[in-house]
Amino acid sequence: MSKNWRPATRLVHGGTLRSQYGETSEAIFMTQGFVYESSEAAEARFKGEDDGFIYARYGSPTNDMFEKRMCLLEGAEEARATASGMAAVAAAILCQLRAGDHIVAARALFGSCRWVVETLAPKYGIECTLVDGRHLENWEKAIRPNTRVMFLESPTNPTLEVIDIAGVARLANQVGAKLVVDNVFATPLFQKPLELGAHVVVYSATKHIDGQGRCLGGVVLSSKEWIDEEFQDYFRHTGPAMSPFNAWTLLKAVETLPLRVRQQTQSAAKIADFLAEQGQVARVVYPGRADHPQADIIAKQMTGGSTLVAFELKGGKAAAFALQNALRIVEISNNLGDSKSLITHPATTTHKNLTDEARAELGISGGTVRLSCGIEDTDDLLEDFAQALRKVPA
Repeated sequence: MSKNWRPATRLVHGGTLRSQYGETSEAIFMTQGFVYESSEAAEARFKGEDDGFIYARYGSPTNDMFEKRMCLLEGAEEARATASGMAAVAAAILCQLRAGDHIVAARALFGSCRWVVETLAPKYGIECTLVDGRHLENWEKAIRPNTRVMFLESPTNPTLEVIDIAGVARLANQVGAKLVVDNVFATPLFQKPLELGAHVVVYSATKHIDGQGRCLGGVVLSSKEWIDEEFQDYFRHTGPAMSPFNAWTLLKAVETLPLRVRQQTQSAAKIADFLAEQGQVARVVYPGRADHPQADIIAKQMTGGSTLVAFELKGGKAAAFALQNALRIVEISNNLGDSKSLITHPATTTHKNLTDEARAELGISGGTVRLSCGIEDTDDLLEDFAQALRKVPA
């Protein structure tokens, strides 16, 4: 493969492994295990002297193709595919921690991510401090001598706050901690956390990478050294492996990732501008708009906007429900990154388990709505919102 290939080309051809049959589409190796030509060959495989596969929980040819393709897109040395995005997040964080260690995490996280650092980790003696990640001084103040991991997502779920990844990475390096970044909302097309200094990047491949509502998946990307020394044993022995069938599905999906994300982003930008002019809407947050609170950071670390829009209706929960129920094309779902446009009410779905105070800290009110734009015609989506808003009191 040419090193000069651009992302769209890499996502079609990168990492392809063809069998002796010369198939056009990647093969699915649906097998649990592998056989060896001799006892000596099996011994060499288990010693690591032979690079072949041992067991599907450790890896398979199909998973390997997906991992290599994601490395080419992300600019990472190594990757491991996991069964879900949360498997990727939990494994990337917990694999490098032990009792007595400390995590500093942004408070604006997806509900399950926040549960891992705030509820699960302390059960094993791992301390956690949540901070308002928008301000670097908060990260710096939270660092302790035992801080080992710093964790954030940017843009955040669901309010699309943006965090200075390079700044947090510098702080992590000063104390020998590792920065783990959940890059789902930006997609690997619009933001490169490893280039900004992050040590580990995680994705829910369920979102944009599949993008068609078919399967769960996750991926962890980092240096070869970190994967080998910190992640691999945890991965092998705890078993969060991705199914080869899902790996194959994701391989086919990433071929169209740039096309889908381009259309989704174009629609999101236009819908954000439209919503900002409506009397029923109190505020709109979109990373492509000049009025985004962290527009200066976005200009430094993102090359595109987002496929998502966060906005708040003046009428609170009643108005949010009225809007969602009136939409004809946009469907109500807590998923995102799909070819279909999806909308959700975070306070009663993805972030319902947070306290009222915690939601208020994050800017999630009864009127907050998160829109994930699909690949439908932009004008149809605009018309759908126009007719739905007419049913929401001003």
